[in-house]
Amino acid sequence: MGIEQTLLAVASLVVALWAASAYNRLIALREHVVNAFAHIEVQLKRRFELIPNLVEVARKYLEHERSTLEAVTLARNQALHATRTAATRPGDMDAMESLSAASAQLTDALGRLMVVAEAYPELQADENMRQLSEEIASTENRVSFARQAYNDAVMDYNVGIGRFPANLIAAVFRFTPSRPLEAIEDPAERRAVRVQF
Repeated sequence: MGIEQTLLAVASLVVALWAASAYNRLIALREHVVNAFAHIEVQLKRRFELIPNLVEVARKYLEHERSTLEAVTLARNQALHATRTAATRPGDMDAMESLSAASAQLTDALGRLMVVAEAYPELQADENMRQLSEEIASTENRVSFARQAYNDAVMDYNVGIGRFPANLIAAVFRFTPSRPLEAIEDPAERRAVRVQF
């Protein structure tokens, strides 16, 4: 074997090792996105489990506010469905957009429930309502932290598949960009649900 063939073999080996390394790094980044979304899913599941209890306690006092309670229940069910769909495709553009929209609707519905509940002093005094409110507020904070970790993972992944020359490997193996959970544009919506009695 001549020197040119040896150099070609060494260069081919270096390129193959680099390609394998780049591919493995992209896989690790993609799995980090999936794992980060799983943390969001755990917190959202906790949130979804608390909401029916909150609605049930409020139902005793808010008989004349049936539409508000129904709106919360409907928004919860839509958000739960969007979360389950997103969990099967973490980072998928459409799934994340649907989840962001459903989460915004749920936050809005919970906010309306809290506004209505303020007009009912006996509901505000209910110990179960206070405890559930504290748990939901705590869960909202956990969701916020998990969402930030997910968005950071998505950013790392998207940068990883966009950098040259790793983007060549990403294109060959069809690594597609992931979508972060959208930042909320409306400052009024940006505030977490404040549940306080």
